[in-house]
Formats: sequence, C-alpha cells, structure tokens
Amino acid sequence: MSYKVTGGQARIRNVATEGLRYRLVDARGEVLGRLAAKLSLLLMGKDKPTYEPYISNGDVVVVVNAAEVKLTGRKMEDKKYYRHTGYVGNLVTRTAKEMMEREPTFVLRKAVERMLPKNKLRDDMMRKFRTFPGEEHPFTDVVLVPFEMPPRILRKKKVPNVELPEGFQPMNPDGFERNKRLADKSNAALAAFAARQAAAAAYKSFNPSPF
Repeated sequence: MSYKVTGGQARIRNVATEGLRYRLVDARGEVLGRLAAKLSLLLMGKDKPTYEPYISNGDVVVVVNAAEVKLTGRKMEDKKYYRHTGYVGNLVTRTAKEMMEREPTFVLRKAVERMLPKNKLRDDMMRKFRTFPGEEHPFTDVVLVPFEMPPRILRKKKVPNVELPEGFQPMNPDGFERNKRLADKSNAALAAFAARQAAAAAYKSFNPSPF
C-alpha cells in the first residue's frame, strides 16, 4: 500500500531526537484548525520552558486517526488546494473532501506545516511529525506520552435547548430543526472527548509514563 494511504514512517532521519518526548495525539473528532494549532506548538517546543526561537527542540509528534479530523461548516467542499504541473493551463484544483479521499493525512499535514515558522527550522520540525490515518502506528518500541486536546467549548447561545414538553409543537419548525442539528453536533463533540479521555486513561494504566 502506498505511503499516501498508510501515512508516516517510523524512521526519523536527519534530525536529532535525543532527550525528546514522543507525543501521541488522537485526532478522532477534532477540528482541523484547533488541532493543527496545538500540534504546531508541540513541534516548535513552545510548551517547554527551554523554548528558543532559533532552535528546533520540539518533541516528536505521532498522530493517529488523522483521517477522522473534522472541518466545520462547508469547508469540506469550499476549501480548495492548488498545484500546478508546470504546463500552460494545467492548474490542478481539488477540494478538501477530494484530498481526504486521495490522501487521508494530507489536509492535517498541510495545516500544521503552514502554521510553522517559514525558515530552515520548518523542515526539521516536519521530520518529527508523523501522521497515520488509523489506529495503527510503528512507534511501538518507544515510550509514548499521550497529549490530550482541551475540550471544544461552544457558547451557550449556540447550544439551544431542544427539549419540548409532551404534546407541544415548535412554532418555527425550520428553526427548531436547525437548533436540533446544532445540539446534536455539540453532544457528539462531548461524546468524542469523553471517549478520548477513556482511551488515554486506559493507555496510561497499561503504559505508565516516566515523565
């Protein structure tokens, strides 16, 4: 199976990894932009007191379930990726949905890459970034430190109460259906966060971290 489908490789070349942690991140149900922003901080090392902008001392980041990241609104159809073949009139345009089908990890890798500093350190940081579309990954011989994403907080006015007393009907059926879909999305996000917390707790119980 091709690299585009299987994701990153275990071998990390041309970059020093001594003294660095291997952070394990579960991308299931996470919003693309929020996740990419946190991953870029880990790769730059801004979560450490030893951060220096001219040194690449960020941790190695291993992301699983990268094919299950979410895009809010209509970004899956509206967001475009462009590349040119070099021939006249050969501008290739694909939507985020098409790229997810062709290469499941491309969207997340490109989002993280564009959030890193535009200098020579970006190549070193991207070498320490490994993404995998599913649960399986080859980093089984190292100690993985789980990284838990903070919960996505929705404003209360965006999570309306859709419970109706028995026998009542909504005065605005269209608005009620819209509010119900929004409430379902919020509940699904909370359920996904609870599942990730349970998985992280189970992982820690079987693999105690030395840090």
